[in-house]
Amino acid sequence: MAVLLDTHAFLWWCNDARDLSKKARKIIAGEDCLVSLASMWEIAIKASQGKLKLPGRFDRYLPEQIALNGFTQLEIGFRHVAGCSDLPWHHRDPFDRLLAAQALEEDVAVVSRDLVFEQYGVRRVW
Repeated sequence: MAVLLDTHAFLWWCNDARDLSKKARKIIAGEDCLVSLASMWEIAIKASQGKLKLPGRFDRYLPEQIALNGFTQLEIGFRHVAGCSDLPWHHRDPFDRLLAAQALEEDVAVVSRDLVFEQYGVRRVW
């Protein structure tokens, strides 16, 4: 089974943060994990605004972490973007909306502490 990592789950895994639940850690360690380009974009924006400090250069750190952890980068395709147009407005965060659309299109669960994914009918693991 593959799972899609929410941005915070990806970052917390990479930093071995205690914020990850035991169940999330087990799933990430044992399943094929997808990391969306939407998360990379979100990280780039937050880093450029000074809201997020990465332990290395953005253009090196993120690809290294994806490779090191055996994650797969999930591209953003037209069908993912189109899926956003059908989503109700439970949430205004464009990154979470795109992740929800990707999870629905790819038929995967999202590893996230954010309950809003369930409102979209997305399976959530935490």
